[in-house]
Amino acid sequence: MKKLLLMLCIAGIATPAFCASDVEKLDSRIDSARAVLDDIMSTPDKAIPDSIARKAVCIGVIPGMVKGAFIFGAEYGQGIVTCRTGHGWSGPVFIRMAGGSFGFQIGGQGTDLILVATNHKGYEDLLQSKFKIGGDASAAAGPVGRDAQAATDISLRSELLTWSRARGLFAGVDLNGVSVSQNKEDTETFYGGPHSFESVLRGDVPPPDGARTFLETVRKYFHEAHEQ
Repeated sequence: MKKLLLMLCIAGIATPAFCASDVEKLDSRIDSARAVLDDIMSTPDKAIPDSIARKAVCIGVIPGMVKGAFIFGAEYGQGIVTCRTGHGWSGPVFIRMAGGSFGFQIGGQGTDLILVATNHKGYEDLLQSKFKIGGDASAAAGPVGRDAQAATDISLRSELLTWSRARGLFAGVDLNGVSVSQNKEDTETFYGGPHSFESVLRGDVPPPDGARTFLETVRKYFHEAHEQ
């Protein structure tokens, strides 16, 4: 049904209300990701270190990942990814994350997640339709703080660095076993047509207006650090 509505929206046959509703939901998800990134990075001594920000190839933000079971926990979240290109940061693509209970949540509260690809291999991982952290892609809990020691060594050993924030605490987290998959339907809805993840993340597809404030926030904290 969702794919049918997407095709009707692209063809201009569906009512504007259906198409607008979907895009508004995606705009809201992007704005939540922007708020998470801004909240975390605006406190440099408790944020992602500059040494990692300068090397960041791609950034993923998953706001409010939630637990879906009581005893045998399972987490699920939706977020976005942008990658550095030769002319700035790419438009965002949409991703899903899912996995068994990995123990960083408190009660039923949602947890914000951030992924940073630190090299080209991490970028290539994000181009896969689905991969598993710790299996298909090496990952490590990211260090925190502007002058965090060992940040460079950690980033050299891992394709992805991972963090979580729950109840105001931002810290590196072990996401081994969690799967990351492309959300092609939402990406196509947001861009108004089919585009490969590679073409978007390479910067070949202009980002819609709904991504503007998110990309401004990324440039604020990562582009400036890159040029230092």
